[in-house]
Amino acid sequence: MKKKDSSQERSKLNRIKKPTNFLFNIIFILVSLICVIPFVFVFIISITSEASIANNGYQFFPSELSSSAYKFLWNEKKAIIDALGISVLVTVVGTALGVILTTALGYVLSRPQYKLKGFLTWIVFIPMIFNGGMVASYVVNSNILGLKNTVWALILPLLVSSFNVVICKTFFKTTVPDSIIESAKIDGASQLNIFTRIVVPISKPVFATIGLFLTFAYWNDWFQSSLYITNAKLYSLQALLNNMQKNIEYLANNPTAGLSLQQYKSMMPTESVRMAIAVVIVLPIACAYPFFQKYFVTGLTIGAVKG
Repeated sequence: MKKKDSSQERSKLNRIKKPTNFLFNIIFILVSLICVIPFVFVFIISITSEASIANNGYQFFPSELSSSAYKFLWNEKKAIIDALGISVLVTVVGTALGVILTTALGYVLSRPQYKLKGFLTWIVFIPMIFNGGMVASYVVNSNILGLKNTVWALILPLLVSSFNVVICKTFFKTTVPDSIIESAKIDGASQLNIFTRIVVPISKPVFATIGLFLTFAYWNDWFQSSLYITNAKLYSLQALLNNMQKNIEYLANNPTAGLSLQQYKSMMPTESVRMAIAVVIVLPIACAYPFFQKYFVTGLTIGAVKG
């Protein structure tokens, strides 16, 4: 009877009062609006006419709507579709390889019996503090590894992050019981079998979390293209749209309709095109995020505090 009373008392103490719950709901709604409204505003500007922007500035309710920005991007559809293919290829291959390498290294570093654990931990930790710099990275990737003007130049530099490895190490150390690993060893399982058949099935949250981090990193990256890619056929979507946004001469040098630079300048709705480019970049990754959200939240919270 006392146990029942104590459990009821604990549940009453843990219960959120209605006014507090209402206040939390209001706060969460406001935070959600803060996240969503900027994207909605950007989309509205992208369908606003240049005349309306010139006369009235950015408005939530513009006086004149226009699809000229998206028509302009549609005229460049061949270059955009080719760049989209490069971005999808780089994102899929980079995320798959990155998840495999990052989680494998994190699992190895989480095993207390591994003899080189301390040495490899320092190897992973040092790049979090400082690195060799951009020039050294460029020389290694371009001259030594010969990655310039190859798809691998967009994949390998971002493949493994020390931060992601530390997340995996902490997850495996706090979540995967040592007793399961020891039982599998007694049954004669190899480390590869233990990792693929035991650790991976119970570690979906961390796989989804690292996968989401890598997907965002690869999809949003344009800097690697600016460093290592001079062949226009290998530009990623972000690099192509960044060039279109910052340098209209790029369009004149690669015309798809035989137009001159002056014709491009007169046709291009500059402000709305900038916003349309942002929509094109953000929309695909925003649609993919809900599929990762469940595992992403679990991966961030699991193992944090256990009562």
